[in-house]
Amino acid sequence: MNGQRSLLRISTMAVLLLPCLSAQSKPSLESRVQRLEDVEEIRIVLTEYGRTLDARDFAAYSRLFAKDGEWVGGFGTVQGPAAIQAFMEKNVGTENKAHNFHLLTNFVIQVHGDTATAWSHWSFVVPTPDNKPVIAQSGRYDDTLIRENGQWKFKRRTASNDIPSGGPPPAPAK
Repeated sequence: MNGQRSLLRISTMAVLLLPCLSAQSKPSLESRVQRLEDVEEIRIVLTEYGRTLDARDFAAYSRLFAKDGEWVGGFGTVQGPAAIQAFMEKNVGTENKAHNFHLLTNFVIQVHGDTATAWSHWSFVVPTPDNKPVIAQSGRYDDTLIRENGQWKFKRRTASNDIPSGGPPPAPAK
């Protein structure tokens, strides 16, 4: 009889505690919504990067970077919004006379509180002499982002070229 009572007590406690344990392992609705909002805000930062770059609006472009944010790419490395703005104006220019643009795709965003990482592809489209679009270059971005004063900003953006690459390895000597 005591064995049956003990088993009944244990079963009853398990039935009562199971929903509590399940609720603790699942993130709250509030935290899940916050994560979705963060991902969408970061997606907007990634998209605004391309829009401001193509518009040659390097003042707005530089504001996408944290106060100690860093841009790393084929032109070199630069840190801080003012330096990034001056660097891009010098290396890219302030007018898009060629009407070229970037395609940004395949966003993978991971949020960890007030920091995040992102990965994406970019392609650079230029017009041919007969005004047809052609992809001239393609690569990827590896990003670290931070929430600064309530807004997501680039802490570090690394732009890498995949095409053209350094080319195929040389053929072995015969």
